[in-house]
Order: sequence, then C-alpha cells, then structure tokens
Amino acid sequence: MAPKKAVKEEKILLGRPGNNLKSGIVGLANVGKSTLFQAITKCSLGNPANFPFATIDPEESRVLVPDERYDWLCEKYQPKSRVPAHLTIYDIAGLTRGASTGAGLGNAFLSHIRAVDAIFQVVRCFDDAEIIHIEGDVDPVRDLTIISEELRIKDIEFVEKALEASKKLTRRGGQSLEMKKLKEEEACIERVLDFLKAGGDIRKGEWSPKEVEFINPLFLLSAKPVIYLINLSEKDYVRKKNKHLPRVMEWIKENAAGDPVMPISICLEERLSRFETEEEVKKELETLGVQSALPKAITTMRKALNLGSFFTTGTDEVRQWTIRNGTKAPQAAGVIHGDFEKTFIQAIVYNFSTLKELGDESELKAKGKIMTKGKEYVVQDGDILLIKAGAAKA
Repeated sequence: MAPKKAVKEEKILLGRPGNNLKSGIVGLANVGKSTLFQAITKCSLGNPANFPFATIDPEESRVLVPDERYDWLCEKYQPKSRVPAHLTIYDIAGLTRGASTGAGLGNAFLSHIRAVDAIFQVVRCFDDAEIIHIEGDVDPVRDLTIISEELRIKDIEFVEKALEASKKLTRRGGQSLEMKKLKEEEACIERVLDFLKAGGDIRKGEWSPKEVEFINPLFLLSAKPVIYLINLSEKDYVRKKNKHLPRVMEWIKENAAGDPVMPISICLEERLSRFETEEEVKKELETLGVQSALPKAITTMRKALNLGSFFTTGTDEVRQWTIRNGTKAPQAAGVIHGDFEKTFIQAIVYNFSTLKELGDESELKAKGKIMTKGKEYVVQDGDILLIKAGAAKA
C-alpha cells in the first residue's frame, strides 16, 4: 500500500484577512512622522510642528504604488482609463514614554495603531537644535526601546483581559466540542501572555495555524509587521554615514531580527516634494548622487503586508488590483465586483512576465501560454485575468 501523502498544513497569516490593508506611521513625538506623511502622500494633510502631539487625530491618505509592470501595460495599450494600485497610510500621533498607562495621548494613540495592519516606525537619527526631542536628546536606541516596551505593555494588558474573559467561560466545565475549543483558546492565550512577559513580540513567535486563529481577533500591536525608517539628515543620507547607525542596527539585530530597515532623509524627501516636476526631482537626485527612499518604502510595506497584484488590461482600461498573496481566483474576482465571487465560472489567465517576453496575446495563444483556470486556482503576483462569471441573482 502506498504511503499516505502528508497533509500540508495551510499557513495562516497573523493579522486581519482581506485585501484593503492599512499601514500607519509611528514613532515618538518630533521624529519626522507628519513630514514623512506629507512627502510620501504628496498632500498637505498632517501637521508637522516643533512641539509634541501636533497630530492628534490620525490623517489618512492613499499612496500610488510604483510598479514598472503597470507602466509597461499602460504604454502598450494606451488605455482611455488608467487605475494604478494604492496603499492606504495613516499619520498617527507621537508616542511618549508611559503611553501604555495613558500618558500623553496614550490610549487614543494605541487604539489608532490597533486599527492599522502594519507599521512604518520612524527613528530619529539626526541632530537639530531647532527641533526639540521629547526625551531631551537624540538617542535612537532609547527611543526604539520605549516604543517596543510601550506596545508590549499594552499587549499584555489586552491579553490579560482576554484571558480573564476566557476563564469565565471555561469555569463552567463540560466535555462538549465548544468547551474543548474554549480550553484550547485559553491555553493559547496563556502561551501568548508568557511570550509577551518574557519580552517577545508576537510577530517573532512560532505559532501554529490554530493558534494564529486565536491570536488574530486580539489585534495585538506587537503582531503587526514593522518597517524601520531611520531618519537621517540630508548630509548623512548623501554620504551614507551616521554616528547612531551602528547602535541602531545592533538593537534591531537583537530585538527585531528580520524586520526591514531603511535609511531615509525625510527632510530631503520633503524638499523634493516641493519641486514642480518629476524632471526637476530627477535632476536634483542625480546631482546629489542618491535615490529617493519613498518608492522602496512603499513596495517594502506591500511585501510586509503580503500583498500582490493582478491586472485587467485593454484599450478601455488598464487597472492594477491589490490582493493578499495566496488568494484564489473567485476571491480575486470579488475584488473587481462582489457579484463576481458568487457567480464565478472561470478565469482566463496569463502572467505579465510571459506577455512582456512574447510581446502580444496572439503569440501567447500560439505558444499555449493562455490558461483557463477554475475555482481552486491561486492567483499569482503579476497575473493578467479575464474573469468569466454568470448573471447575478436578483
């Protein structure tokens, strides 16, 4: 008898399911968050100011996602309508030591972080006597430690409340399937609490798919992906040197190994945002011998959120749609229109890379590269789809 095939356990991601995910800009007060928000979104929302808590309510804006594939498709089809992908970004009020116990804008701030799916953490590594530091001096390692601890302390509070609620339910006892599940959930919550109290961030833990199902409804702050943006002066960014960087990198290696780290000069990005044309920006960057960090920051965030893209193309419209990697064809169809998921029949599929290589659809057809896929097909990043669906029921 042939051995049974091992059943591959499906990986469940930490965080909210769905395709409309949001990222938030987080950091201590006066580290450059609102200035970054204005530069990355190219809008005047946000409130850069030289005093703590200039931002109170979070501002929201959508950022265009740079993608050469989308640009190439627009060039090829010259469509009447062009719709690129977007990333939603929030500018969140500055954190302060003691926020977890309500200091500063404490609880409001932490609830705003809870509402986003991933974090851009801005770390100040520039000296400027004109811009005050809420802790009195520039010490990025201390700042990193404050934020890490405040988020973890708040998570411990969330988890302790969840454990208390869980114990009230399991005290009833019994052998039902529902009670078995409640006891499993309680054991998971206890493990999460121990992990946090030992100084761990939830995103760094090894969790089974079942545990992830229990963890996700807690919306824990330390479960969210983090991208560290190291904010340098323009001079340090250009010369690629900064006195604080070795200590910062050491801290991240010890406390957040594997999280993306990017140097950025927010004051340079803000200055570039005031240029009239892209040509002027390009010329200035060439003169300085550097590149803007913003496009990479946006694409790195999409990767951290495990987001990918598929395209719909034609002379009427070229559109880039955002989905979570691992999304099946009917759910991808539902991103285009809710009814398409329910009435999905099949998808005609080919990938952008094959189209670019062969040049046009007639060549794809001749070489058998156009596929017909059903409900179990997992849409790949860069797929070009034509969805076939039935009529929606009235």
